[in-house]
Parts: sequence; C-alpha cells; structure tokens
Amino acid sequence: MFFEVDVERRVGDAMVACRFSAPDGLTMLFGPSGAGKTSTLNMIAGLLTPERGRIVVNGRTLFDSASGVNLPPERRGAGYVFQEPRLFPHLRVRANLLYGARGAGEELDRLTDVLGIGHLLARWPRTLSGGEARRVAIARALLSLPGFLLLDEPLSSLDRPRREEIMTVIERVRDDLRLPILMVTHDHGEAERLATRIVEI
Repeated sequence: MFFEVDVERRVGDAMVACRFSAPDGLTMLFGPSGAGKTSTLNMIAGLLTPERGRIVVNGRTLFDSASGVNLPPERRGAGYVFQEPRLFPHLRVRANLLYGARGAGEELDRLTDVLGIGHLLARWPRTLSGGEARRVAIARALLSLPGFLLLDEPLSSLDRPRREEIMTVIERVRDDLRLPILMVTHDHGEAERLATRIVEI
C-alpha cells in the first residue's frame, strides 16, 4: 500500500478520525463538508499533529504517536495544492512556479507543456482566470518534485468549463506523470471520474 493512514485529532468540537490504506494512483477522500477531509490532508502534510495514530507513505513513516516520529512538513515529500491557489501576487507566473522549485529548466518546460500554461508565464496572478490559477498552483507543487500530491478540493468554486479543464489536468498528472495523488472532494461525479480508490469519510 502506498498510503497507510490511521489518525485521530479533535478539531474544534469535533473528533476527526480517519483510517484507510490505498495503493498508488488517485485516492479520493469523499464526504460532506465538515467531515474532516481537509483536516486529514493537513495531518498527512504535517500542518496538523494527530493526537494519536500513524501515517506511512510509500513505506516511509511520517508520523507515529507510539514511537514519537513526527517529521516536519518540509521532510514529508508532499506537494500540496490548497482550495485557494495561494499564488504570490507580487510575482509573475514564472517566478511563482520557480519559488521553492527543485526542478527547473527542462522540468519547467515539460510541466508547462503538460499542463498547458506556457502562455501564462509572463502574466500576473491577478490577471488569471480561476482555472488558470489552479493549473499554475498544481505546476508549482509539482516543481518541488514531491513524492506524492495532496489536492484539497481543487475544483471548488469553478464554473463547468474550468472544472473540466482542471479535471483533465489532474488526469494528466495521474496517468502521464504517474504521481500518487490524495484528493479531497464532496462531489460524487468528481470521485467517480478521477479516483482509482474512494475512501468515504
């Protein structure tokens, strides 16, 4: 199994508990808003610390409450795309992509081609559509050369054409780049189309 997750943490008044194992491919955390999907993603990324549990990704222990293992976020190997693109407004698209990038040059050229954003490199974030900004955010995460990708509702608040655009990008990452993905959604259609494994929360 690529992902082995068994975590618990109180968030506000609710106890978030999630347990699943999944192979590589695209694993979808599916459920209603407020069920704890984003909190689970944040625990895997190291942005929230579980009160109890264990997180193993590709055989590597990221967190284990019993043995005291808790790797910091920068050592977990995750590329994280949040619900909002979170692009730096004072940097053009090219500079946003290269911020924190481990892959440059040919890797940048390859990703801009795969994701169809080469024509956006000189633009400012404020001039991008929602779909364009999401594609840039996904490319920026990929340029950190992650071992796996975390996507937190990347299709939320997009109109139908932009949603189709981003679903196609995610399919390319899944099928062409073959990067394991853990994605959050509450949309059944998204889960059915994109997931190789669905985990209901």
